[in-house]
Order: sequence, then structure tokens, then C-alpha cells
Amino acid sequence: MDEEYDAIVLGTGLKECIISGLLSVAGMKVLHMDRNSYYGGESASLSLDQLWSKFRAGEEPPKSLGRGNDYNVDLVPKFIMADGKLIKVLIHTDVVKYLEFKACDGSYVYKQGKIHKVPASDMEALKSPLMSFFEKRRARNFFIYVQDYEEKDPRTHKGRDLNRMSMRQLFAEFSLGDDTVDFIGHAIALYKDDSYLDQAALSTVRKIKLYNDSLYRFAGTKTPYIYPLYGLGELPQSFARLSAVYGGTYMLNKPDCEVVYNDRGEACGVKSEGEVAKCKFVVGDPSYFPGKFKVVGKVARAICIMDHPIPGTVDAHSVQIVIPQKQVGRRSDIYVFCSSYAHNIAAKGKYIAFVSTTVETSVPSQELEPGLALLGPIEHKFIHVADYECPLADGKEDKCFISRGYDAFTHFESTVDDILEMYTRITGKELDLDNLSLNQTIEG
Repeated sequence: MDEEYDAIVLGTGLKECIISGLLSVAGMKVLHMDRNSYYGGESASLSLDQLWSKFRAGEEPPKSLGRGNDYNVDLVPKFIMADGKLIKVLIHTDVVKYLEFKACDGSYVYKQGKIHKVPASDMEALKSPLMSFFEKRRARNFFIYVQDYEEKDPRTHKGRDLNRMSMRQLFAEFSLGDDTVDFIGHAIALYKDDSYLDQAALSTVRKIKLYNDSLYRFAGTKTPYIYPLYGLGELPQSFARLSAVYGGTYMLNKPDCEVVYNDRGEACGVKSEGEVAKCKFVVGDPSYFPGKFKVVGKVARAICIMDHPIPGTVDAHSVQIVIPQKQVGRRSDIYVFCSSYAHNIAAKGKYIAFVSTTVETSVPSQELEPGLALLGPIEHKFIHVADYECPLADGKEDKCFISRGYDAFTHFESTVDDILEMYTRITGKELDLDNLSLNQTIEG
């Protein structure tokens, strides 16, 4: 271990593993360490035995649930947008060759006590009970405008400057009602609250176009989401494999990792078991950097094991349901995520459902109730609350580049934003995903 590296990465969460892979591909010598004996950190996928050990220590999983190794239960469940940033990173790094994906079966939104399918086409929109007859016509005109909009072609702007016009103003120009705005903003643009309404419209238009592009990324899919077989734990392991291919060194089960600083307060190495590995900078999750991050919020998540699909989803094996904040009198949305044995994350006949939200009260478990009420009978339920942390500095002075925590979203776009922003802070370069070729195929 007494060697010198360009970078030492602490923690094998998804963010840290992607950064490690990207830095290795860029030609840096990387040492990657973790206090745990397994990959994934806070974003790990657990077997049944590991799940019980974490939440019900001392108890054995019931035999009725099947083999423990048939389970891969995500601690931070998220779907992948089929044309989103994570897919582009997977293709850029060629990590995609280590993974297999299946499409998500259903995308739903909660309205007035019921769940409704998010329309996946013009025809579905015209049949959807989410809108009245006249509202459907107005919504169709709005979606046509968004689909035709091209940032570099002023003819498609129709005289509107979306850098100056707010999203609230753009919705008003198409005379869209509050309920339509609600489902577009939260179930399609995937915002967690309504602050976007008073921001420039261009960002939301991009998000709606991403949803649409993801929906048609692969033939025959019903939603814009895909999900890896065997769960999200495959992602950090695949990026770890990438780093190793490019010369990265991995050391797990190092519980005493400690960042070493020079006289100027700059990270210059990591100490473990009496040895010090030197480096130019250190990257890691907040838990490795005491005093260098702040807790800015909390995320509540429920993990539920069931023997049936979520009612009202046409027996979907995998599904997302968005509960917009206004529908349940909250400031932020509630997300329901469900997958099953069809994705090799549970024993035959079993489904794993997750409910997550940003904590707003002193009783987080009660905040999850609107989502839990949609699930039907639950065999086993585990609730955990995690801090959402942010670094106090950008790392340029102390050479400590710290990732943020994982938010309540059930998709990866904000996660990859943090990764790309960290990459730019570390290297001084931007990773231009928009100009990457997407002609390579993904098994789906």
C-alpha cells in the first residue's frame, strides 16, 4: 500500500465507482478503498440475509421467502432513464457490456385517490382519464410544441424565448389546467416540488423531451425506464471492474481508512492499518470526511416484500408511481418503485416495493403512508431514514472531493449531475455526454 497514486477513492457507492472508472479511463493511477467487505456502500443491493442483518439483527429471514441469495434488494432504488445521462456514461466507458437490462413495465401518477397510467403516446393521451376532452386537445398542442422544439432552430421556438419565459408562463400560453400541469411537472418532467414553475422554461422542456426520447429509445417499451437484472448493485461492481481494467487497485474491508493532510491542510494520502498511501487528491462519500460536510435534509425509504404486484398496475412486474405533493398536502413528492423476480431481485413469485420521500416532519414513517397504502398486503416492511449530505467546499483548496448523498428521486439524472460536476471540479474538464454516439446497442 505504500505507493503513490494520482487519486484515492474512498467508498464503493455508485458515485464513487463511476468517478473511479472515469479517472482510470482518463489515465490516472487510482487506489479505491472501502471500509465494508462488499461493494455499493449506501447504494448497495443486499441479499435476504444481509437485509435482515441490517434491519433485524439477531433474527433469521423466514424460510417462506425462499433462498436468501435470490434477493438483491436495493437500498437506494432508482430506475434508469433509457436515453438519460447514466446510459450515456455507461456507453462512454463501455461498462454497458457488463450489464443486462429489462424495461420497466408501467409508469403511473396518483390523482384524487387513484393511480393513472402516464400516457405514452398521443393516442393514450386522448384516452387518458387524467384530462377532460378539451384539456386533452390543449395538452396535445403543448406536447407537439415541445416535441418539435429544437434549441438551435429559432423557427421551432414560435417567438418564445424559453430562457426568459418561466414554465408557469409557458403552461399558461397553452391554457393548461392545474391537474395537467401537476402530472406533466411531476410524472413526466419528474420534479419533486413546484419551484420549477418560476424558473426558466427551457430546463423543463429539456426534461419533457428526455422523457419522450427515453420512451422511444428501445422498440416495444411502455415506459422511459430500464433497470438492470440483479439490481443496482451491479452498477458499482461494473464500474469497479472498469477501473481495474485500466489499472485501478481495489481494497475492501478497510474499516480504519483515515485521510492524511499536509501542513497546508490539503489531503495528501490515506492511512490504513499503519500504512499510508500517498496521492494528489482524495475522492469519497461524506462519511470519510468528518467536519467537511453538512446535513441539508433527510430521506425516508420503506422496503416492502410482497407476494403480488401493486393493485391497479395491470399485474406489472416493475412500475413507478409518482404521488405529486399537492395530491397529499405536502411540499415534496412521494415515489413508489416496484420490481420483482422478473428482474432477478427476488425469489420466484415475490415483489419488492419501495416508497421514498424527502422528510418534512418529525415522524418520517407517517409521511410514507400514502405510498404504502397503494401496495396492498405487505409481508415484511423495513423503514430507514438517511441523511442527505452536501460538502462544505468544492475540494479545490483542500483536495477533498466529496459526493452528495442520495435523494428521494426514483431515477438517476440528479445522481449523474453530481458525478459530472465532481469530475469537472477534479479534472477541470467537462465530460460532454451530449456529443457521444448512442449507436451502440444495449440488451433490453
